[in-house]
Amino acid sequence: MTETDVEKLKLMVVDDEPDNLELLYRTFRRDFQVYKANHAMKALEILDKEGEMAVIISDQRMPEMNGTEFLSLTVERFPDTIRILLTGFTDVEDLVDAINSGQVFKYITKPWKPDRLKEIVEQAADTYQLVKKRTQELRRALRRESLFNAVTTAIRESLDYSSMLEKIVATIGQSFKTSYCLLRPVEGNCLTADEFSYLDPKIPCSYEYFDASFLIKQVLDTQHYQHSLYNNNDNLCYQLAVPLIYQQHLLAVLALHQTGRDQPWQDEDIQLITGVAEQAALALSQAKLYQRLQEKQQQIRAELEIARQIQNNLLRQSLPDIKGAKVQARCYPAREVGGDFFEVFVHPKGDLWLAVGDVSGKGVPAALFMASAISVLRRELSQETPAMPNMVIQNLNKALGDDLISSNCFITLILARYTPSTRELVYANAGHIYPLLWSRETDIDNPQYLKIRSIPLGILPKWQADFGQLFLAPKDILLFTSDGITEAMVTKKSYAVQNSVNGFKPNHRSMLHLDGLWQLLQQETQPLSLNHLLARIQAGNNIQEDDQTILSLEVF
Repeated sequence: MTETDVEKLKLMVVDDEPDNLELLYRTFRRDFQVYKANHAMKALEILDKEGEMAVIISDQRMPEMNGTEFLSLTVERFPDTIRILLTGFTDVEDLVDAINSGQVFKYITKPWKPDRLKEIVEQAADTYQLVKKRTQELRRALRRESLFNAVTTAIRESLDYSSMLEKIVATIGQSFKTSYCLLRPVEGNCLTADEFSYLDPKIPCSYEYFDASFLIKQVLDTQHYQHSLYNNNDNLCYQLAVPLIYQQHLLAVLALHQTGRDQPWQDEDIQLITGVAEQAALALSQAKLYQRLQEKQQQIRAELEIARQIQNNLLRQSLPDIKGAKVQARCYPAREVGGDFFEVFVHPKGDLWLAVGDVSGKGVPAALFMASAISVLRRELSQETPAMPNMVIQNLNKALGDDLISSNCFITLILARYTPSTRELVYANAGHIYPLLWSRETDIDNPQYLKIRSIPLGILPKWQADFGQLFLAPKDILLFTSDGITEAMVTKKSYAVQNSVNGFKPNHRSMLHLDGLWQLLQQETQPLSLNHLLARIQAGNNIQEDDQTILSLEVF
């Protein structure tokens, strides 16, 4: 024990016998700050005034209130106090009662041995200090956990980066009962123009009253916390500035100001605040990354919208009027832009050129190849005398093949030339789905697939294939589609008898395929409406898995 009263532990001795009381006082006055009381009520008054004692030594047999009763009254108010009971040899029942209700650390029989009593009191003092240390550690841990939970909750409730900063500064300001709390974001080791603050509503002054610019600058220079003490109108003011650092990147500076504190910032407070700052820095880093991703996504969406408009412009929205025939075309990309395309081109000499293509993949890469394919195709078809469809496709492969091969992409394409005056159709197919021809007059029950086909573009350096030729008749319908149509999931009905509830096989979903398209086509009225046909195909599909393109030529 030290000699200064400030560092001495408090000890109370309670005994109704003056000689015993004086002896106890003299025994411990050098090592403890001793308080003495000659009865229990006096002892309770001292506790009300002086607060918690490290050790209480009480006699058991006293008038008005015995030692067990007295000690039991101190348990709830001072749970950490160590209690010692002085008792006679015959007080067995009192001892049991003391241990049960008074939480007695030791009991000592009278007359006691001074050395033994000193030894027990030293053990009690050590126990008290250990309990207080553990209690303080537990309280610090609970306070830290409570504050961390409050900050985490505030962060989770934030809708965006700015609201997160506002909630962090308000939560820390309220938790540490600061007069003023300021958070300044940092970009490139420089303060931004933004600032987020909390002002205690009980403080009758404005934000301008507090100036933490000097400490904030020191934090920017050193990237370590800084604190200061100054006097303002006879009020002691304490300031603390803490950096918010994540992976060696300074994200913000937090400044706390307190007016009228009894003492400067303690190490415990500073450690707790810096711990919270580390947690907040992690959250800020993630929020900033998320905000940048959001901004990038918005930029990408805006660029994709422009690309979608450009792609829509490439795909003609107004189709030509053809004598004795009707052309319809629809193209719906699965994303903002896609790789499907169609082309309807009327040559000055009267021929009608029709094409449907599909670039492998989806999104922007496919859309870029789609735009290139349309551009080259239109150049070929704009010649004074265009080549046969198979030669046009060969020229397309020559123009785009190297880029397709190097990018591991390919293009399937069906290209046809229709001459209205003779109803002649000449076509070539580069790995595309078979065109479907339905003649209402000659073959109602079976479709005709145009099966002359070769490999897609971008597979071999030189593309070669024959062309197909046929003549269309009135009421013939020719369909070009992409695989987004034939691979669409549709609900099919089967009336075959099965072991089920009603004796019928229930509806099931499967790919449409060309046969399913043919069955739907049979149920369509004249003249054909692609909008109605597509609505039936897309019914029940909340998500479009692939680009969908369909083109029809109906002869009257």
